[in-house]
Amino acid sequence: MSISVETFFLDPSAEGTLQARIQQMVAQGILAGRIRPGERLPSSRKMAAHLGVSRITVTLAYTELVADDYLTSRGRSGYFVSENAPEPPAFPAQRFTTGTVDWTRTIGQRFTPGLSLDKPADWADYRYQFIYGQTDKTLFDSANWRLCALRALGMRDFGALTSDYFDGDDPQLVDFIARQTLPRRGILANPDEILVTMGAQNALWLSAQVLLNSRRRAAIEDPCYPALRTILTQSRCQLSVIPVDEDGLPPADLPDQTDVVFTTPSHQCPTAATMPLARRQALLDKAEAEDFVIVEDDYEFEMSFLKSPSPSLKSLDKNGRVIYVGSFSKSLFPGLRLGYLVGPAPFIREARALRATVLRHPPGHIQRTVSYYLSLGHYDALVRRMSKTYHERRKVMVDALTAQGLTIAGQGTYGGSSVWVKAPSGINTTTLAAQLQPQSVLVEPGAPFFAGEAPPQEYLRLAYSSIPASRIPEGIRLIGEAIRQS
Repeated sequence: MSISVETFFLDPSAEGTLQARIQQMVAQGILAGRIRPGERLPSSRKMAAHLGVSRITVTLAYTELVADDYLTSRGRSGYFVSENAPEPPAFPAQRFTTGTVDWTRTIGQRFTPGLSLDKPADWADYRYQFIYGQTDKTLFDSANWRLCALRALGMRDFGALTSDYFDGDDPQLVDFIARQTLPRRGILANPDEILVTMGAQNALWLSAQVLLNSRRRAAIEDPCYPALRTILTQSRCQLSVIPVDEDGLPPADLPDQTDVVFTTPSHQCPTAATMPLARRQALLDKAEAEDFVIVEDDYEFEMSFLKSPSPSLKSLDKNGRVIYVGSFSKSLFPGLRLGYLVGPAPFIREARALRATVLRHPPGHIQRTVSYYLSLGHYDALVRRMSKTYHERRKVMVDALTAQGLTIAGQGTYGGSSVWVKAPSGINTTTLAAQLQPQSVLVEPGAPFFAGEAPPQEYLRLAYSSIPASRIPEGIRLIGEAIRQS
């Protein structure tokens, strides 16, 4: 690899001759780890032109660095960082300081701590990874995804690839969502009622920003998706936390003067409870009678392998009170970051304008690639393959949990990719997770899903989306053994 000459600058405050300052500049780059062994430096001609010095000055500086074993010369190939060059210090270099600015006073709003769910970057290296939402490379259809991505790079799709939609979306993707994806949930929508988002979380954030302010009240489930609770806290709205039961959110417990209700009726996050049809209708009736709107996060409806999913709230809505959130990231791969909002045109218009001020629109190439992947039938084939595998893994996990005497507090009526487990009283699953990691077991403690200063500590979510069925029994045995030893 060649180091770009544009990355080199002489420190105007440095002392000494030009030759010495050039030597110091290169040596500091090596010691800081910015220039690594084996990498080629710019030629003496290019470096001299860039720095505005004579070529002989640069050549002499390089020669001194060769003598000190910082560099090595390879004849006509040029100068390279020596394999024997001094290594950077183990501690990180202190590049910047906060200076004289009082950041505790200067920061107008605080957004830390962000997400409270901890998913190690090296999760795939663990043998028993029971963490949610990760992609199983043995199931993913990488060949067809690659073909769709290449097709989206073709000249026929040059406009979709390169255009600035400003506040718009790929019409081909929006058309597929309207004609194919939404009707499967009983939803009919026009293009001006659909907005493509950077995943479901972006859709929830847009909804909160458009619908709420400091005078309005939002109601959320407890436990719930931690990032949603953070979004609503940052919106500075008045927040009501409603405990869920075995059927999800109880409409009767919603407080008066509620303006927006956020709910996951088909697959409650994280308990996997499914809201019965009668309760869904009761929630809609209450919304009409008390004049509030509902944001429905239908995040995992594709994984309904036990039986067909219940009708979405949006499909039952006759009065335009439900805003629907969907996502392709859950069923394709989390790094995709592509979801969508469906709602009345006045709401979508405001959400679109807000999105344009933040990120304009999701990348056109990604939208067109997904459009091809959907329209060519690859997505449906992938979902069928995943559903079959998840069904098998779920049965193995339930049997393994039962054999270990662990309580399944929620596993979903229709399917999904995880189970909600309650450990014996007195077990702190955060501590349990730390104890299991050295045994190559990853689990998700349940405490971050709950609101309040003293959340329950005995719950955990165990996902089976990325762990082979053959490893599940041994992983669950290790969990059960750790619990018994606690």
